[in-house]
Amino acid sequence: MEYRRMGKSGLQLSVLSFGSWVTFARQTDDQENDRLMSIAYDAGINFFDNAEVYSAGKSEEMMGRVLKQKSWDRSSYVLSSKAFFGWRGEDKKPNQHGLSRKHLMEACDEALVRLQTEYLDLFYCHRSDPSVPMEEIVRTMNTLIQQGKIFYWGTSEWSAAEIMEAHMVARQLGLEGPAVEQPEYNLFNRRKMEAEFLSIFDNIGMGTTIWSPLASGLLTGKYNNGIPAGSRMSLEGYEWLKERAIIDDKIARVKKLGDYANDLGVSLTALSIAWCIANPNVTTAILGATKESQLLENLKALEVLPLLNAEVKSTIDDIMGTKPEIVR
Repeated sequence: MEYRRMGKSGLQLSVLSFGSWVTFARQTDDQENDRLMSIAYDAGINFFDNAEVYSAGKSEEMMGRVLKQKSWDRSSYVLSSKAFFGWRGEDKKPNQHGLSRKHLMEACDEALVRLQTEYLDLFYCHRSDPSVPMEEIVRTMNTLIQQGKIFYWGTSEWSAAEIMEAHMVARQLGLEGPAVEQPEYNLFNRRKMEAEFLSIFDNIGMGTTIWSPLASGLLTGKYNNGIPAGSRMSLEGYEWLKERAIIDDKIARVKKLGDYANDLGVSLTALSIAWCIANPNVTTAILGATKESQLLENLKALEVLPLLNAEVKSTIDDIMGTKPEIVR
């Protein structure tokens, strides 16, 4: 396993990590979750990602039960949660979501209880919240750091302008700005990581914990001939993935990329994940495997990574046609 420093922080994350967004939504058996997390940990994965909204808080509860039974030293792994959406669904009241000081403080405490841990290594603002002053957000996250409840704070799906504003406010107040961003990044979604965030990488330094490196499963090739029963896009509540991803043009490109992967002697899945972590500005790519076979296949990306030389990357760019134009 390769480990990378999270931006300019001293924290080291495994280049592949384990997430629970859809994993625990589909797999409610603690024993199976224990097995998947154990395979990940034994392979060298040290970052486990979660959020208040995943399965309405149940994802954190399941992960907490598994971790409580493990003999792993708490200092050997990194644990995260995120706050914004709340966990109460349509029943939530006005102050039970968003980035107000009230919700951030309460959401952190609730995550600690569900995960059965004394602290979170990473705590994210899961989306931006224009209705809350940036100073309130920055001060609140620093209060949580000072209380020892979190070690680093970050953002998820924020714009470059919002991240820069947070750093500017933090600098003015003599406080810590966000150390990490969690964006979507894959062969179909490249602009933020390869264009919009470049000035932040160059001038401030920022870690990234990537979600959906396989474009919600599209880059595995399993949707090339329709939507298999039991797959992520067939789940209730995930119809938006189908609307966004199942497009004939994208499927055609995935098929061509699959042919190229065969020429290289690797799987499409491993190639797609390896391409993601080949970007030096990626700290870690979060895996969302629900089966042992999927997780083991995802881990093969580490073996494929050395194959991604300039020629291979150029061929992938030609096949996909998604490389953004970079203007400096």
